[in-house]
Amino acid sequence: MDLSIIIVSWNVRDHLRACLQSIYDHTDGVTFEVFVVDNDSHDGSADMVAENFSQVHLIRNKKNRGFGAANNQAYAKAKGRYILFLNDDTKIDGNIFKTLVQKYDEQDSLVGMIGCQLRNVDGSIQESVRAYPTIFDQTIILLKLHILFPWLIRGYMQIHFDYTKEQSVDQVMGAFMISPRSVLDEVGVFDEEFFTWFEEVDLQKRMRLAGYTVLFTPDVQCTHVKGASFGQWRKPKAQKIFNHSMRTYFRKRHMFFSYLWVSFIQPISITLSYVAQIIR
Repeated sequence: MDLSIIIVSWNVRDHLRACLQSIYDHTDGVTFEVFVVDNDSHDGSADMVAENFSQVHLIRNKKNRGFGAANNQAYAKAKGRYILFLNDDTKIDGNIFKTLVQKYDEQDSLVGMIGCQLRNVDGSIQESVRAYPTIFDQTIILLKLHILFPWLIRGYMQIHFDYTKEQSVDQVMGAFMISPRSVLDEVGVFDEEFFTWFEEVDLQKRMRLAGYTVLFTPDVQCTHVKGASFGQWRKPKAQKIFNHSMRTYFRKRHMFFSYLWVSFIQPISITLSYVAQIIR
């Protein structure tokens, strides 16, 4: 098996249908399998998959287990030489998986992950590359200062990144990540202590620490709606989940002082999220 495609889904039935249809419409020349892990959707997503895409390996969770844990469920069953973690709100427009497998076969064995050029629905390039989080930029984000002063996090946001050039990066967006199974077996997959957010950063950081690189390539493109699942949460709830994941990341990857600092200021971010909810 060349490729295992793993899609975690939650209450985005129509996006998921379009994603799966695009995969089966365009993929040729590679052996592949598709897993859909439904995180207790209530919009009929799982039934839609069962009825319309019987070839998909469907896993129905009785509760929302989060992004990392759900991906790990499918990973344990996957047989592909390469594993693609793909968002449910993506859509492919060509035979990109054959190109990806060929590209990976030609790459240096130390490439641990490849992310593609993501595009918005209107065809414009979507910013999908970030630097590793630091205590400074995440403080700015928690205090919402980047809304007034976006230049404060321009380094973290990689605003000058050239999305037309293939290059090594710190991290790519979790919407589209492909890795050799051998690398994932070595460094491990997602830490399930993260519910969502930062788990993909943690994984890519582990790859870097193990001597592997993360590669961004513009040779493959994929449309990404962005935030179709996450956008269903109210701001305070989303902020709490984000904060927990940030604390977990800083506890694992930074000095203890950094963990204490983000823990100290996170109540302010919760308050600001409630204010934003009221204003909206």
